[in-house]
Amino acid sequence: MATFGWPEMLFIFRSAGWTLLLTLVAFSIGGVVGAALAIMRLSPSRVLRAIASTYILVIQSIPVLMVLFMSYYGLSLFGIGLPPFLAASASLAIYASAYLAEIWRGSIESVPFQQWEASSSLALTRPQQYRYIILPQAVRISLPPTVGFLVQLVKNTSIVSVVGFVELSRAGTLVSNATFLPFQVFSLVAAIYFTICFPLSRLSRHLEKVMNAGRPH
Repeated sequence: MATFGWPEMLFIFRSAGWTLLLTLVAFSIGGVVGAALAIMRLSPSRVLRAIASTYILVIQSIPVLMVLFMSYYGLSLFGIGLPPFLAASASLAIYASAYLAEIWRGSIESVPFQQWEASSSLALTRPQQYRYIILPQAVRISLPPTVGFLVQLVKNTSIVSVVGFVELSRAGTLVSNATFLPFQVFSLVAAIYFTICFPLSRLSRHLEKVMNAGRPH
């Protein structure tokens, strides 16, 4: 039976790094796709709105674990084998894109309609309206819920262990099975999750207070 010493702790800390990397990749890709979906949801084109709405509805109606299974196991039926990290990143990015799209769509719609009218009176094109008038205000509104969602994304990385990817929670399970010291091992795992998520949660609440304080009542 192995002991729970520095080698095991370092293994868990390295796995925490993989958790952070997975979160960063998924959030970055999901953010790009989510931004495009948010713009499509607000497009004058009925077709673009329908495509974006259908995508968001489908993804939000399926557990992210099912998306992961389809990415890793489902594609293998067609001869497409994705490495665990790639399958995990793609699945979480798909999941993130649907939720970020709705967060950012709501933020854009929260910008007063008079801002659209004022920018139209300046003969700005729609891309110029978004770039110079609407998005700077929408980004300010969207920061608190976006940071809050990032916390959920960090915690959701724990499901990717089902495809063999060793992130923080999976590392804890492996060390616990080797040492038979689950309380000590998972106390460390919980402390690492807390260290990552608590500052983000506090930041989200702080931003929410700041943004609400800056809005007219």
